[in-house]
Amino acid sequence: MRIAYLDCFSGVSGDMFLGALVDAGVPLKLFEDAVLGLGIGARIAVSRVTRSGISASKVDVFGLDGEDQPRSSTIEDPHTHSHAHTHHEHEHANHHSHTGSGQNRGLNEIRQIILRSNNIAEKAKQTAIKIFETLGAAEAKIHDTDAESVHFHEVGAVDAMVDIVCAAVGVQALGVDEIICSPLNVGDGTVKCAHGVFPVPAPATLEILRDAPVYSTGIQAELVTPTGAAIVKTVVSRFGQFPAMKIGTAGYGAGSRDFAGHANVLRLTLGELQSDISPEISRETITVLEANVDDLNPQVFGYTMDRLLAEGALDVFGIPVQMKKNRPGMLLTVLCRPGDAAELSHLIFSETSTLGIRRRDEERQALSRKWINVSTQWGDVRLKIANMNGSITNYAPEYEDCRRIASENHVPLKDVMQAALSAYSAHGKI
Repeated sequence: MRIAYLDCFSGVSGDMFLGALVDAGVPLKLFEDAVLGLGIGARIAVSRVTRSGISASKVDVFGLDGEDQPRSSTIEDPHTHSHAHTHHEHEHANHHSHTGSGQNRGLNEIRQIILRSNNIAEKAKQTAIKIFETLGAAEAKIHDTDAESVHFHEVGAVDAMVDIVCAAVGVQALGVDEIICSPLNVGDGTVKCAHGVFPVPAPATLEILRDAPVYSTGIQAELVTPTGAAIVKTVVSRFGQFPAMKIGTAGYGAGSRDFAGHANVLRLTLGELQSDISPEISRETITVLEANVDDLNPQVFGYTMDRLLAEGALDVFGIPVQMKKNRPGMLLTVLCRPGDAAELSHLIFSETSTLGIRRRDEERQALSRKWINVSTQWGDVRLKIANMNGSITNYAPEYEDCRRIASENHVPLKDVMQAALSAYSAHGKI
């Protein structure tokens, strides 16, 4: 199964997406033919640039009206007919003063322009229209109108059509069965809109990215643009960590700005999905919380571990460590689901003396498991059984069941556990 993975560690915009496609091997001529077929007075150009030392492809859209400067991207506010988004850091670095008629293009007109083109495959046309509709629906909700009433300024419409149509053409040219995307770094700071200054991400971007995983590393720039968000939301099948794959090629699409110490690129990796991982091995993202403590009553430490487990932690453990000034301490480690991390972090701060918690997300692989009951002379005990490739790899009696039976019947715990294992073996390890 051929797949593509988008690394959006520096966000995504329309031109970054096109740059990554070209860099990954999509022929530029496909884009040139698609733009020519639209008949909207534009051309596309690709150059090599570096972003924090990383070589990448930079895509620019130029007008054919005598001014060889890249156009900016703008979407009109349907109420005021002024620019709802006047500048996107990634899409185009320079503004362009349009010298044409200044007319506005509605969603239906853009849809007809795309459908009339003879240089674009039908599937790519439908993908492009869907991306535009996603963009229009977000703008419509933000401005409390319907999508068909959203108008794109002529300059912005040209840019958006080039980015979106070429994105659709390029995705089809990749010939992949699935596109997977990382969580998106949306950036930080503010963006200037028609109605004033808004925090990043811009309102339309935020609306488009509903249900998508996002984060910010504090870079003061708009890293995800509305066009980039609409492309990703339309062509990506799911979000997740880097998949198990046999890597083929990788492409890098450059953003307009070059940040110090941060490669402002979008990476597109192509390859074959690895199928050697058993379907009985589940893969999920978990959050790891860690805190060092060296001045906590051991009884409180044990109580905190119990609280964390009771509140939903997947696992909790402590490791003796030697800390600064040669003080003995404990490393508290908590494994949990990402959605529980904030609440469990609050519990750690409340119950322990730590002043800081380290947090990271990791991928966990887990064998499928099931529970069965076995009978002993003192009562039933649950057994946990793990499977891989159709074979039983591990099985163990549930401790709490064995502890309760041992306590109620005044027998050694080890005898109850052994009886449960014997009962399981005697019945052919069902």
